[in-house]
Amino acid sequence: MQIPKEQILELLKSRGQDDKAQQADSELPDQVDTDQHAGILERLGLNPGELIGMLSGGGGGAGGIAGKLGL
Repeated sequence: MQIPKEQILELLKSRGQDDKAQQADSELPDQVDTDQHAGILERLGLNPGELIGMLSGGGGGAGGIAGKLGL
């Protein structure tokens, strides 16, 4: 699944993980493929499967981060 890097950065920042957000900004392309970039995502403390669920509104309460971002 393709996820905009901005959404991942917002998720990390919302967790107070600004250091990991900076790392993600420098290591990830603008469009992140959860399969291709799974290793980087896991190093950042993000499970690709959970990330897909959170960003598609399947977790995290009221629509996850996607709900917070108005997606």
